[in-house]
Parts: sequence; C-alpha cells; structure tokens
Amino acid sequence: MEIEIGRGKSGRRAWGFDDIAIVPTRRTRDPEDVDLSWELDAFTFDLPMMASAMDSAVSPQTAIEIGRLGGLATLNLEGLWTRYEDPIPIYDEIATLEDGEATRRMQELYAAPVNPDLITDRVREIKDAGVVVCGSLTPPTVSKYVDYARAGGLDILVVQGTVVSAEHVSSREEPLDLNKFIREVEMPVIIGGTASYSGALHLMRTGAIGILVGVGPGAACTTRRVLGIGVPQATALADAAAARSVYLEDSGRYVHIIADGGMRTGGDIAKAIAVGADAVMIGSPMASASESPSKGYHWGMATFHPTLPRGSRVRTGTLGTIKEILLGPAHDNDGRMNLFGGLRGAMATTGYASVKEFQKAEVMIAPAIQTEGKQLQRSQGVGMG
Repeated sequence: MEIEIGRGKSGRRAWGFDDIAIVPTRRTRDPEDVDLSWELDAFTFDLPMMASAMDSAVSPQTAIEIGRLGGLATLNLEGLWTRYEDPIPIYDEIATLEDGEATRRMQELYAAPVNPDLITDRVREIKDAGVVVCGSLTPPTVSKYVDYARAGGLDILVVQGTVVSAEHVSSREEPLDLNKFIREVEMPVIIGGTASYSGALHLMRTGAIGILVGVGPGAACTTRRVLGIGVPQATALADAAAARSVYLEDSGRYVHIIADGGMRTGGDIAKAIAVGADAVMIGSPMASASESPSKGYHWGMATFHPTLPRGSRVRTGTLGTIKEILLGPAHDNDGRMNLFGGLRGAMATTGYASVKEFQKAEVMIAPAIQTEGKQLQRSQGVGMG
C-alpha cells in the first residue's frame, strides 16, 4: 500500500530490522539439531556469512581465520593490502587520526596506486592456507585486475559498488557488460549492491550466483545522507526474495541473496534470514575483532572516495576474538558476540532446522520490540539500552 507524500507523489512504507520481530511457532527444536550450513556454487560453508570487503574488516590473516571457522571473507582487492607492500603502518596512522582530519588523510593514503602483483600475492597467501578465497573488485576496474586475482587462485569474485546495475549507461566510456563478463570469467561471481525488486531481478539475469542487497545500512556508510538513496534492509531483502522467486520460476535457477550491512547482533542476522536472505555480509563486527589490524576502527569502501566520500571512520572498539564474535562464548548480553549462536538459538526457538526453512518464518511489524518493558535497561545503558 502506498502512502501519499503530497498531491504529486506517493510511496511505499519501508521497514528496517528494528521495526520487525520473528514470531514463535508451535514447535521448538534442540539447537544442536539446527543446520546453519550454506552451499554456494560448488562450495559449502558451515556459517551463512561473508565478511565485508573492507580493509578494517578483512586482511589476509583474518580471511584465513574466518575461513577456518566456517565462513567466507572477502578481501578488498583495491584496498590497502594491494596498494602497500606493508600496510600495517598505514593502519597505525589511521587509528591515530583526529575525527576532523580522518577523511582527508585517508583520501591521500588511498591515492597510492594499486599494485596488480600484490593482488596475486595476497590471493595466493589466502589460497595457500587451504581456505576458499573471495575477493572484491569494482565494476570500472574488474576487467583490468581479474586476471591477476585468477593467477593467485581466486575462487569467488565479488563485483561490488554502492549500486551496481545491469544497465549502466555512460557517454564517456564503454560500460562493463555484466552478462558477457560473467559468462566468460569462468568463476562464480557475486554482484551488488542493490535494494529494489527490479534491480535484484535484473542482476539475477546476468548469471551471477549471488547478489548483495543493501544500499547505505552499514555502520560506516553515509550514502543515505550524501546521496539521499537507500531502502531499509527488511523491506529491501523481502523485495529481493520476491524477485528470486520469480526468477527461479522463470529460469529454474536459484540465486543467493546476501544481506549486506545493517546487522550488528545475532537478532539482526536472524531477521535478515527470516525475511529472505541466504547469508549475511558483516563488516563492523569483524573490525571489532582483536585480530583486526584496524585497532578498533572501521571504515567502508567509499570512505576515501577522492571527490565524494560516502563513509566515515567510526570507532567499534575491540569486543573479542573472531571466534568469540562469530561462535562464542559470549561474555556480554547485548547480542554482539556469538552472532551465529544467536542465529542458531533463533532458529531452534522457532522450530526451524535449516536456513532455507527459516526463510519461511512468520514476521510482524513490531516497533515496540526494542522498548517494551526495557525502561531500566535503557535508562542504565545496558543490555537492550
């Protein structure tokens, strides 16, 4: 149902994770009987998750650790690790910058050119550790750098931008033909982001194995303020899931939906899957791991754009190890630790045995879910406060 904004414009009401709740059913289940595994092309992962292609979230070493724990990490192949032979001093400097100077200085640091040979080296480093290697490139540069990534043994490619469309128009240069590129690249490709039914459907038709859904919900992203675009994640994911159903019926081919951004707790992850996601892509939780080289800071891929930054360096602090953040044990009660224990608990409590089944869970609009009965927690800044 559309709501009138004014006489000349109306629009749909959209919902975010804080606006909805998952409804218990008549059945519960032993948590140990819940299967969280995710099959993506020829690969199987114990956890339905990807770590975001952000320098604060993924380094070669954290990618290896995430892979060993059952997840999939995405290395930014145009980030610090492919611009600098030793980026650790750059991380150290970023962590010391004053808020007012961080964006300008990061623009300067990221002005260093990408070294294509480092793309090969970083990918090979992860590959040699025996885990699945995933790397991200942007549409304007993917044709230029993909062979260097392939030379290192890249398993899965992510083609990623703020918004990626199958119908990019340019009067200055020949745009990337996603259909042709995916057909010829000979490796599984995930593309995104998008946040609409039509955008999702068109990306599915390119032949990608998965699409990233999310424009602007990330902890460090300012796209919604700078550009004024975005769709709250619960609605964006539900629309993409509807597109997936239509495409599956038309083509017989299933395309994975990956919720990209806006999730910081196990409950958020559970809601993302309950409205249609197959997996989630998380950034700030990984930046808050003790193994992260970012020292408790987080920034996105567009934070350092040379002319129109669409992100901010934010402080996440350090919560615990990667293992504790993903799998526990948790020592705090706010849902930011043991994220996939939270997902497992949600599925068990509502009686679902697999991620695919959990996508059928009943949800309801419940804005009071965050505040009802929580006055003491909110006043004291603990738990859900």
